[in-house]
Amino acid sequence: MTVSSVESTIDAGFAARHAELARGYGGGGDPADPALVQAMQMVLHIPKAGPPQRNALLAAAATAVVALCLDERVGPDGEWEERYLTWKRSRIRKVARRARGAQWLAAQEVDGVTVEFAGAQARALVPGPVGDIDPRIKRLQISGTELASEEPELITPGFPTLWVDSKLGMTVGKAAAQVGHASMLLAGAMPVQQAYAWAERGFRCGVAEADRDLWAELQQQVAGGTAVAVRDAGFTEVAPGSMTVIAVPAR
Repeated sequence: MTVSSVESTIDAGFAARHAELARGYGGGGDPADPALVQAMQMVLHIPKAGPPQRNALLAAAATAVVALCLDERVGPDGEWEERYLTWKRSRIRKVARRARGAQWLAAQEVDGVTVEFAGAQARALVPGPVGDIDPRIKRLQISGTELASEEPELITPGFPTLWVDSKLGMTVGKAAAQVGHASMLLAGAMPVQQAYAWAERGFRCGVAEADRDLWAELQQQVAGGTAVAVRDAGFTEVAPGSMTVIAVPAR
């Protein structure tokens, strides 16, 4: 079944999932019971031997998030629909955790989507209440883990780029959550045809840090409507309202 005579390759299911994403998220506030606060858990594969490059890991995390948000299982009558919508329509939160060895293998058994990019792996899990996190995930931590930044050589023309504000000095866990927000926002802001084309290419994207001068240029793109920005609520690490990531679509 198709929904557009212009783009006959886009099926109704994808169009419905994209329409939901394009509506935005949040607005529902937090429940009175803290245990019912909704969050998407993200698992970053960071082995002791041969850890991935930071930007490659962030790109994998961003891709995993948007892939989950447009997965057929979160769509109408999908097995993840209720959990996904409960999270998306409340105050959005993401929590990044580290896994290695058996921990990483165990995380694959929890509902979600895994992405590999340039030797880095990340898994976005189906959201749920923070008081009911799978024990295999709850024991995982991210604190104390850091990866060296690298030059943006992984940026590929023809794919979106997520630019991180370098002056904020975000940890890899915080940055993973922020680029995950950015990939969601970017996909939702795209026309459905463009989002579908991105999906066909596996939602691949690049992540790099922007210095002061480049960040100023990127902010102009946001003001002009040609890029989208993430503004953080300020729960951790950065001040409320900080612009953390700017997502630029493929040129």
